[in-house]
Amino acid sequence: MKNLIPTKLRSGDEVIVVAGKDIGKKGTLREIIKSKNRAIVTGINMVKKHTKPNPEMGITGGVVEQEASIALSNLAIWNPKKKSKDKISYSTNKDGKKIRLYRSNGAEIK
Repeated sequence: MKNLIPTKLRSGDEVIVVAGKDIGKKGTLREIIKSKNRAIVTGINMVKKHTKPNPEMGITGGVVEQEASIALSNLAIWNPKKKSKDKISYSTNKDGKKIRLYRSNGAEIK
């Protein structure tokens, strides 16, 4: 069985690709597949899928372009203030709630 790697990324985070064919591209994290240590990012790792027509379901068929999963190790969170990739750290706010911060400048991740 594959080792599950814990991630600090969450769905909705703005991420940048740090390795692979789409290196340097940015997108929004749509889904994390924890069992495979992979994620689906909007507009990243686009592949062509050939679909069969199915009139009962209203599918016309043909070649469809869609996002494929990418390894979590190839992604980093994007810091818009510094305009570069960053790491994530944790802290607690005044209410005692755990929050995520950009490690380089300590700003809260929204």
